[in-house]
Amino acid sequence: MSVGKISPSSVPVGVDTTRASIARVYDAFLGGKDNFEIDREVLRQVATVAPQVTDLAWSNRNFLVRACRFLAGQAGITQYLDCGSGLPTAENTHQIVQRLQPTAKVLYVDNDPVVLAHGRALLEENDQTLFISADIFKPDEVLNAPGVKEFLDFSQPIALIQNGTLHHYLGDDAPDLIKRYADALVPGSYVVISHFLDPETPAHAKTARALEERFTHSPMGSGLFRTHEKIAEMFGDLEMVEPGLVLCDEWWPDGPRVKPLSQIEECIAGGIARKN
Repeated sequence: MSVGKISPSSVPVGVDTTRASIARVYDAFLGGKDNFEIDREVLRQVATVAPQVTDLAWSNRNFLVRACRFLAGQAGITQYLDCGSGLPTAENTHQIVQRLQPTAKVLYVDNDPVVLAHGRALLEENDQTLFISADIFKPDEVLNAPGVKEFLDFSQPIALIQNGTLHHYLGDDAPDLIKRYADALVPGSYVVISHFLDPETPAHAKTARALEERFTHSPMGSGLFRTHEKIAEMFGDLEMVEPGLVLCDEWWPDGPRVKPLSQIEECIAGGIARKN
């Protein structure tokens, strides 16, 4: 990954290049170019305890790709509320779902100025997408933001995506947060969650705790590794889609596994649930 001086003209207004950004850190983990030295410092710090830490980001991203293919292809969902969308290092949600549902609408929510700058450029080429700036951990702020209910039809099913976001929410009320979103959705809607996992086995738990310590004490300042039970609580009384809440790499993989998962890949879980 190349490291160069930051050109002032290339930095969107409002960006603080002295503070790590969740979106830009993930971009660095995925090998992208839309990150600054402070973001790469997070990667370096975490890599000191887990050299394969980029596997965590790719397991998360690949889960999102498969989840979107399921939602568009099997569930027939044509509306998406993607919270904490991040930067377009890899395929974006709208690119995945629109291959299967050309008229699908995707509303992206983020409050990172770099992400929003990319979003404005994206709007110029795809009128089925909308970017809004809001705090994804404040459901009422998102749901009542200008343009949201004009763009998405809340009388029809919507897929809510919280992919790799909630481990940056430090409160104990994450299940209530998701419930407030789910309560706004009609039956037939879906909720997608992926989250850093504490597998609770001695060897893996040690890895999870070391990763959590590095994430929370790095310039990013967050990254909780919750247990399977704690993550499952976020789905509330929604009906889990098979195979339920599992390791991201084990949620309907694209083919047979020819090599074992690394300890890092066993530290992130994902699942999808349906509102009945």
